[in-house]
Order: sequence, then structure tokens, then C-alpha cells
Amino acid sequence: MTSPLYGQMMEVPLLASSLLSHASRHFGDNEIVSRRIEGDIHRYTYRDCEKRAKQLAQALSALGVEQGERIATLAWNGYRHLECYYGISGMGAVCHTINPRLFPDQIAFIIDHADDAYVFFDMTFGPLVEIVAPQCPNVKGWIALGDAACIEEQLSSNTSVPMMSYETLIGAHDGDYEWPMLDERQASFLCYTSGTTGNPKGALYSHRSTVLHAYGAALPDAMGASSSDAILPVVPMFHVNAWGIPHAAPLVGAKLVFPGKDLDGKSLYELMETEGVTYSAGVPTVWMGLLNHMKQHDARFSTLKRTVIGGSACPPAMLRIFEEDYGVQVIHAWGMTEMSPLGTLSRLSFRQKQRPLDAQRHSLEKQGHAIFGVDMKVVGDDGRELPWDGKSFGDLYVRGPWVIDRYFRRDDSPLVDGWFPTGDVATIDQDGFMQITDRSKDVIKSGGEWISSIDLENIAVSHPQVAEAACIACAHPKWTERPLIVAVLKPDATLTREELLAHFEGKVAKWWIPDDVVFADELPHTATGKLQKVRLREQYREYVLPGAAENSV
Repeated sequence: MTSPLYGQMMEVPLLASSLLSHASRHFGDNEIVSRRIEGDIHRYTYRDCEKRAKQLAQALSALGVEQGERIATLAWNGYRHLECYYGISGMGAVCHTINPRLFPDQIAFIIDHADDAYVFFDMTFGPLVEIVAPQCPNVKGWIALGDAACIEEQLSSNTSVPMMSYETLIGAHDGDYEWPMLDERQASFLCYTSGTTGNPKGALYSHRSTVLHAYGAALPDAMGASSSDAILPVVPMFHVNAWGIPHAAPLVGAKLVFPGKDLDGKSLYELMETEGVTYSAGVPTVWMGLLNHMKQHDARFSTLKRTVIGGSACPPAMLRIFEEDYGVQVIHAWGMTEMSPLGTLSRLSFRQKQRPLDAQRHSLEKQGHAIFGVDMKVVGDDGRELPWDGKSFGDLYVRGPWVIDRYFRRDDSPLVDGWFPTGDVATIDQDGFMQITDRSKDVIKSGGEWISSIDLENIAVSHPQVAEAACIACAHPKWTERPLIVAVLKPDATLTREELLAHFEGKVAKWWIPDDVVFADELPHTATGKLQKVRLREQYREYVLPGAAENSV
């Protein structure tokens, strides 16, 4: 007899394969469009995608791949990579996406640490595979995402790495395959952190967390995806599963448009216009290129309605340009690899929309409200939770069903009383809107008080002649640390140090105003497009701020 403690519902596991099956069955004719490495535009449907993903699952089974084994990808955003997502995870193996922008030694470390059985790669990464493969003796095979003729044409014929053709591999199978009914707690995807401090660490997601994250991402107050959308994920599929878009899009049946390797402003704009893209997502550095192209060619969007900006803080100036100049809604987002990655998105509530426009804009510039599935708190130095007043800032902690419990192949857990310490410093206001004020390692402590480097960066970038800026702490004999701005100017700019420092006046407290400005040709970025402040701090470690010498003992 059934216990009265339990509901009487079907035991249907939450599996990644069910997302694609749903799209294939209920939105089977909806398109997936890809700009291919071969140079042309490829089109097919969700129905076609599932069939080929099943062919891949059959091929992996024929190769002897077992459930739980890791299968890696080194690939751009495209239909074959999407097939790998679902073919690998659907048959019970783990799809391990690798960021090709990491150093070869880091990539080799990741492959070895994950113990990847096979590696699928786009042909543009052939030279990278040549470097990495000798360091990865446990990999059983390297599979190029193309047909045999194209591989012969594009890859060196005297390669020392034995390679298989993806099309040949899956072409030997018919796709007559039933997705296995796995335990939803089984591993589905593996993503590694960017490794800015030490070796990258792995976040191993489950089928349950993957599907729940897709539900959360598609909510109206999150990314708000629907079957009426044409979605172009600029954020790479090797960057935390493209923020869940390859899972959320089939969940709702949206058209998918993949840009391939060409992420310059011209290429993105042309693809958006040709395919009627309504919604996109990416990091600020990519959008800078797109906005520059738009301005130079006096171009307008005919279909794009909204874009998610994350990966690093969206400069308020960029938000205003998108919304005021081009009529595109910006959804400011925050998350982490350890969070699958979505945590918060900036969408206004009914009550917030009744406020003056300046107050609305101030809220939208924050990282936003937690979506269901994520809880968060800000903790002070004494370990106690701080009030949600928008002023008290401390260490940000999160928890939820798509937040990691521990890192892959690590016995020790990073959790503190069941909460994950993000390493971010933040505030939460009375509306529940969270704002990152800094990474804990980047915050500037001047005379015992904290200064937000992100706020100062946003002010610097708001100057019309500044393309990009970073704020770092420099040693000061009296105040311990003081802020230094490192700025990259736009072409033909004539801005001086004094003019940029004057730009801060009236926007922050006087003691927050940076002590100095240096101009650089470019700023270092991580493999995921974030400012690499570790390198900047090392570069300017001996920099002497104006007036610092007079205060030295």
C-alpha cells in the first residue's frame, strides 16, 4: 500500500535528453541555424538534431564508452557541438566542454584531470590538438567535427595525431535509439573554472541540476525565453554551457542561431539581421565590438529586442546605449561556473516599474534578483548576515539545487554551513537586488575603508573617450592602498590624465577618486573575457602614486 506521506505522481526522471526529445516532438520543425567552420550557413530542425544526437550516442556505445565516462569538446557554437551536448549526456556519459582559450598546458591538465576518454574538436583547433595530444596519453581518440574530405583539406596531412571524422563516425549508425532512463542524479556535464588563481577546478553537474537550471533560465523574470524567440548565444558553449541557453532553448522550442567562430561586430550584426534574432547573450567585450560596428555604419536592429549581459559587470554606459539608442532591453546577469551558472538577473518588478526612470535605471545597473533555485546572503567579517539595505556590503554566499557541493575529484567541500562562498563582495537592497561591488581579492582598502573598483571602472568607461578601464589597488604608505585607473582610449581620443580624474568629481566621495591614471594600448583578459587584474597588479606592483613618496617613512 502506498504511504500517505508520498504523492502519487509518475516517477519520471529529469534528464538532459528529455529537453531535446521535447523540442523534437513538439517543435520538431523549428530551426537550428549555424555558421559553420566550413564557411557556409547550415540549417536543420530540432527533429534532425535529435536523430543525429542519437547516432552519436550509438557511435559512442560502439566505441565502448560507458556511463559516467567523460567525453570532451573543444568547439565553437554550432549544430555539431549541440549534438555532442545531447548525444554524450543522453547516453549516460559526461559532456566535458573545454575552453580553447586557456593555455595549452592548462588544457592538457584539464583533460588529464577529467580523464577524458575521447575529445571532439572543431578543425580550427587542429594546431592546438597537435600541441596538447602528446601530453594526454590516456585519450583514446581525437574526433574532428567535420567530414573526411574537409578534414583532409583543412588539417595537415602529416599530423602526428590520429584523428577520426565525426561525420564518418556517426554516419555508420541509423539513429534508431532510445534514450536510456538514467538516474537524474547522474553526472551530465563537466565545466572547469578559468583557473586565474592556480589550476582550474571542475564543477560536475547532474541531469537534475541541468534541467532545473534550464527551467530557471527560461522563466519570464530570468532570460524569458519562448518559442517565439530566435536566440543567438554569443557566449561560447565552452563557457559554462553557454549560460544554459542550449538547454533552455529546446525546453521552450526557440529557434537557435549559432555564430561559429566569427564574433566580430560585422559578422554578428549580419547574422542577427538575416536570421531575425530577437534575443542574444554575451559578455561586455563582445558587445563593445558590436556597438562600435553599429555606430560606424549608422546601423539599426530590425528584430533584436533584448540581450543578456554577464560574465563581468555591464558598464552603465553600455546599458544606456543599448536601450536609449537602439531600443534593446539589457538584462544584467550574474553567476558562476559553480552555479551552472545563473544566480541573479536584473528584471524589474511591478512595484519597481512605478518608480521614476532614474530609480529604475539604478536598479537595472545592479546584478539583480535571485531566480527561484538560488538563495543568497551577504556576510560580514564576524560571520553574521548583513541587512538588505543596499549599503552594507560583505562576502556573498549562495546555495541551491544547481550550486556545487564540492569540486570534481576533491574530497574537501568549500561550503560554509551549507552555503557556497562566491568570493564576491556585494550588497543586497530592500528589493532583494544584489550588486557586486568587487571580488574579495580586488577590493581596495584605503585607510580601513573599502572602495569598489567596479564603481570606479564604470565611471571611467562612462567617459566618451574611454573604451575600457580597470581599477586596481596600489600600495600607499599612509592609506595602505589607493586606487589606480588603467584605461584604454578609443581611436583618435585626446583625453588627458587630468581630464579623466576630473570626470570622477561629483560622482563619488572625494576620497574615492583615484590617485592616478595610466593609459595602455590594451588590457589583459581571462579566457572568458574578464579583466585579468592579477596580471595588472603584478605589472604595476612597483608603481609609485603621486604624493606617495612624500608620505613614506
